This record gives sequence, structure tokens and C-alpha cells, in this order.
Amino acid sequence: MIDAHHHFWWTGRRTYTWPDQVGDRLARDFTPDDLRPELSRCGIKGTVLVQVLHQVGGETEECLDLCKQVDFVRGVVGWLPLADPDATSRALERLRSRGKLVGVRHLISNEPDPRWLLQDGVVESLKLLAAAGLAFDAIPVNAAQFESVLDVARRLPKLKIVINHLGRPPLPERGWEPWATQIARAAEHRNVSMKLSIGLDIIMRWRWSTDEIRRYSDHVLDLFSPNRVMAASNWPVILLGASYVETWNGVTALVEALSTNERHAVLGGTATRVYGL
Repeated sequence: MIDAHHHFWWTGRRTYTWPDQVGDRLARDFTPDDLRPELSRCGIKGTVLVQVLHQVGGETEECLDLCKQVDFVRGVVGWLPLADPDATSRALERLRSRGKLVGVRHLISNEPDPRWLLQDGVVESLKLLAAAGLAFDAIPVNAAQFESVLDVARRLPKLKIVINHLGRPPLPERGWEPWATQIARAAEHRNVSMKLSIGLDIIMRWRWSTDEIRRYSDHVLDLFSPNRVMAASNWPVILLGASYVETWNGVTALVEALSTNERHAVLGGTATRVYGL
């Protein structure tokens, strides 16, 4: 099994900021030594480590170096200055020689402009990712941001796009649209995959409930098929609303009705294939 999305951070090395609702609950170190016993309890053999900060010459390099020291980290989704394609090209060449870079993420959820992804420079950088065989992790948290991801998927069919955290389903509101229709449109693009996980904006004000998630995860699994869905914890962010074991047991419960091959895809096969682990 592969956990396709988690983070590490050391508060003494870098500055992290969180929404006021989080308080100081994430303001401590979360390290490989913290995660290793959780993976062991759940039978997880490998992970994908995902960046947190938008920094040149910092966190992404540190994550890549960790791959050489931490046996369970199979790949890194880092950060590149996508708004500057020349800088992206230089950074891409440097970072790929440093370690297991398998994808790039930019927190479009934090950008004031929901069309940030559609800037000419960003699109050119995304073309570089496609040519390099790297995935782009997208984290839309509203309908306008989701539309920009759909536009990129249409423009760049060779770019592997991984939408984080089920595309931010309206769980706290127990809503459905426009999320459900946008998921259906995303599934039409064969270059788009989905992470079966929950993001910060939901978990900081909602306690994990497998039963409540099921409606949304079933919709994603039906439309994407298990071969384009990957299980992920979003640790340690998920600790705001559930333990690691509770989260992973919940994710496995959401796919227990699938066939053996389909479960294997969601719980590891899809991540291995999409990220080239």
C-alpha cells in the first residue's frame, strides 16, 4: 500500500502559518520518526511526500534529500516557480538530478486570482512538466479554481494532473453541486486523477466521518474508476480531525466493496503508475 500524500516539517527550520481556526495544533515538528510507526500499524510500505511552502532553494530540496535517508518515501511532489518558465526550467534540471521528484504542486487555493493557473507563463511551465513526465498536483477549493484546472486539463492533454483531496467536496455543508458536475467533467479528461483524502479547509472544522465521505468518494470512484483514484492520508493535517489509523481505516472501508484488483489500484497501484514510483 502507498500513502500518496503526506507532509513533514520542522518548525525550527522554516516558518509555517495556519488559519486562525487551526490555532497551534500543528505548530510542532512532524518527522519521519513520527510517521513510521503509523505506517507500520496500517501495513503501508511507501509514501509520496508533498511540499508545504512555496520556496526556491529550500523545502523541496530538503524533501528530495530525505528520500535518500528515509526508506519509505518513494517520491516527492515539490514546488517550482511556475509563473516564470525560465526559472522553472532551470530548477527542474537541478532538482531532478537531486532525487525522486515525481510531481509539482502549487497551492492555487491560496491565490487570490482563481485563474492563476491560466497565465501564459504558468501554462508554459506546465508544458515543461508534461515533457518531463512529471505530475501536477492541483488543490482547488472552490468552483472557480476547479474551472481553471479543467481548462488546463483540456489545453494540456499530455500533462498528468492529480487533483488533491477529492476536489474539495462540500462535506461540511452536506452539499453536492457544483462539485458533482465538475467531478464528472474532470473525469472526462483521461489525464486527470484524484486523491481520496480530505484537505485542511474541511478537516479544521469537521470531524472525520467515513459514512459522510462515502457519498462523495463513491461519486468519484464511479466516474474516475479505481485506476485513476489514489488513497492518501494528508498527515499530519488530518490529525485535526482523526488519527492516522482512523483515517487509513476509513479510506480502506470506502473501497472495501470494490474487487481485489480495484482495491489494489486505489491503495497503491494508481499512485505507483501515475507518479512513476
